[in-house]
Amino acid sequence: MRKARQLLADAAVIAVVGASRDPAKTAHQVPARMLRAGWRIIPVNPLAGEIFSVPAYPRLADIPEPVDLVNVFRPAGEAAAVVRQAVAIGAPAVWLQQGIVSPEARRVAAEAGIDYVEDRCIAVERALGRLTRRPRSG
Repeated sequence: MRKARQLLADAAVIAVVGASRDPAKTAHQVPARMLRAGWRIIPVNPLAGEIFSVPAYPRLADIPEPVDLVNVFRPAGEAAAVVRQAVAIGAPAVWLQQGIVSPEARRVAAEAGIDYVEDRCIAVERALGRLTRRPRSG
């Protein structure tokens, strides 16, 4: 299992389940910070056509490309279902935002053999680790 900062260092494309159009919400501010730091963000929100000037998708299964990390901004009661969806699309890692804890989601991730982080803010970990995403060359 990779540690939180290693997941970020390894990830280039992050699908954000529950990304918000509302700039006042954490589910908008955090992915926006990650976008500014160089990560490619794919919003997943069934009520939005676009967030961060990027097409939003209703479900993880609708994303037409592989993702490296699924970042979750949904209530703990929905976390296990989101992890199952992440496993179904072949995502290698899931990250539940600060305040989201789910023993069932943790179990689903462990059974699938994917990396899992919960109750931690992805933007805080990025800042503490002084991580930025540089475009790949060549």
